[in-house]
Amino acid sequence: MNPVAPSPLPLPAEFADLTALNTLGLRATANRVLRLHSPSELASLALQLAQFAGQPWCVLGGGSNVVLPLHYAGTVVQPLFMGITQLPCESGLRIQAFAGESWHGFVAHCMAQGWWGLENLALIPGTVGAAPIQNIGAYGLEVAQRIESVTVWDCDAQALRTVPAAECAFAYRDSAFKRGTLGTVIVVAVTFLLPLPQDWMPVLGYAELNKMLASQSNPQTTLPAQAIFDAVVAIRRAKLPDPAVIGNAGSFFKNPVVTAAQAAALRVLHPHLPHYAQAGGECKLAAAWLIDQCGFKSCAPKSGEGCIGVHPLQALVIVNTAGRGNATAAQVRAVADEIQAAVLARFGVNLEVEPVFLTAA
Repeated sequence: MNPVAPSPLPLPAEFADLTALNTLGLRATANRVLRLHSPSELASLALQLAQFAGQPWCVLGGGSNVVLPLHYAGTVVQPLFMGITQLPCESGLRIQAFAGESWHGFVAHCMAQGWWGLENLALIPGTVGAAPIQNIGAYGLEVAQRIESVTVWDCDAQALRTVPAAECAFAYRDSAFKRGTLGTVIVVAVTFLLPLPQDWMPVLGYAELNKMLASQSNPQTTLPAQAIFDAVVAIRRAKLPDPAVIGNAGSFFKNPVVTAAQAAALRVLHPHLPHYAQAGGECKLAAAWLIDQCGFKSCAPKSGEGCIGVHPLQALVIVNTAGRGNATAAQVRAVADEIQAAVLARFGVNLEVEPVFLTAA
């Protein structure tokens, strides 16, 4: 892989700087940013946006799952609604968290309160509001399994609306919110239904997590949620770069799902190919293994030689080593395209990008 070097460009002073609002640390601007601190401000959002008729607008949370263009010729709306509340419920723990809360901060808060069930999703960057959109998941758990409903602002009806989990069309790293099939909405809060402490059961279907916990668990006792939380944090810190230190958007590609026949044919040629049978008879492949086999981990960028490349410890992660503000979406796209082309040529498998590439206008 040829490293993609930075191309420093001047930032027009009249534009809003988005460089600090994306975890890849890309150089990016927008015409303006509207920060909403209370859901009550949503009622006037349409009037504010009407001042810029003809210009697009988008919602940006923590910027951990987005690739921003050099300039977005419109308005960025940033919901900063805060708050975590336990709501009445007899069958479980009903917890509502507002969209602006840090996801990991929310999970850590739940642990401190004895609200278990989200520990497998610790240390995922981003906000609570982004979690249902992406249907974040890790170490054997998807957030959809814990969501009861999502409260949104319906921009067409100009009213708050509660979307039950069954209507969110959750899928692997996907949802009705991401596809836009629920209309134009802004996530305001997410309501989770967690098990009562006496009903909690650990989710241990992930081999790497099991391996780390094996030496800690006692066969005679139930593994505590805190142990899972700590193990997940340790695993993620060991193999994933901290966005505050090295710009990245987490896993950049989805694990591809192929037919059982295609998986079997690939395993004949590549006996060590990691594969996971799916409920529908298909087979999920490990995207990181496919990328690694194409030699990209050995081409990790080094400061001064290039800025966008694959992380040496995790082939799923594309990193920006040039420093915040010294790389662009075009450079990320070039590396992603090269990886996709190489995997397709060698394995006949299409890799789907996980983050959203925001168009310039």
